[in-house]
Amino acid sequence: MSSTNSIDLCQLPGSRTSTFPSDGMDACFAAFDKNCDGWLNYGEFKELCKALFRDAKGNSYTVKESWLKEIFEIFDRNLDGNIDREEFAFCWNNWIKTIVKPVSALLVIDVQNDFICGTLDIRNCAARHNGEDVVQPINNLLDTVQFDAIFYSFDWHPEDHVSFIDNVHLRPFHPSSPVKAEQARVYDTVRFDGDPPRTQKLWPRHCVQNTWGGQLHKDLKVAPNAVKIYKGTNPEVDSYSAFWDNSKLTDTKMEAQLKLRNVTDVYVCGIAYDVCVGATAADAIVSGFRTILLDDCCRGVDLLDIEKTKENILGNNGLIATSEEVEGLVKGVDRRVELGYKLALDLSKRLASSKQTV
Repeated sequence: MSSTNSIDLCQLPGSRTSTFPSDGMDACFAAFDKNCDGWLNYGEFKELCKALFRDAKGNSYTVKESWLKEIFEIFDRNLDGNIDREEFAFCWNNWIKTIVKPVSALLVIDVQNDFICGTLDIRNCAARHNGEDVVQPINNLLDTVQFDAIFYSFDWHPEDHVSFIDNVHLRPFHPSSPVKAEQARVYDTVRFDGDPPRTQKLWPRHCVQNTWGGQLHKDLKVAPNAVKIYKGTNPEVDSYSAFWDNSKLTDTKMEAQLKLRNVTDVYVCGIAYDVCVGATAADAIVSGFRTILLDDCCRGVDLLDIEKTKENILGNNGLIATSEEVEGLVKGVDRRVELGYKLALDLSKRLASSKQTV
């Protein structure tokens, strides 16, 4: 892969040139302006997308016609039915370059002792998953894929945290709670009094700050210069996502850290698939990152909830992949339609927002 200032889009099969000079924008435009009229019509843009969205072996992915039309209209900013050179410059700099050369971060979520062999060992939960199963595939990724950034998140709870079953006596229950205080059991969902009342699932005491249970599993590799994110530190609010607490009151600075590094794509893995991993992936999508959930690098609590997590991610233009597919995606030689469509939609929102502020 060439440098940021010299992206060789001749690797897109279907272009008419063998090499692209400078940053390649003019050559790319010329390659797909088949009738040389100075702009790309819908048919020419469709050919560009056919060349752009290919797997690592050069096979084209099928792009839904409705998605193609929607993407074309996003870049046809003056709605004249063509993409002129100025419009293509925006498309090139904000869309094509990201698709061909993404900036990728691996988010390793809560691979901590208590979830693997401690007080909240997920082997005891409904799915009967073994959390230790994520360690080796994550280590393989760290050994073989060159991510631009790596993050590790930690559940990091104080002793009096609201999620612990043995702390239910510390806070008054709201009258609308589906379960009363004296009847509450582990994994029940209750509602604590407050303004507003706060719904909370009760868990065994886990990942207490500065304890063995809160440490990363001993066999998990920790990359040098990785960023550590601590969540669930407020005793009154749980925090599944590595971006925000559950009430969206306080962010962890994950989003800011990713944007500081110009990250475009995030790969999410760890424990638990249907709780903290799923919540992190969902927030990554909302924050504007192209999001890939790594199926074989996650283990969860409940099989039905895991399927719901997958449906949510796919329904919001995220991608579910396996660790074997990651290298091609990170290198930009495997370019998925879903991620390109997601990026185009985010650009459309950004354009609409900028118009409103003018």
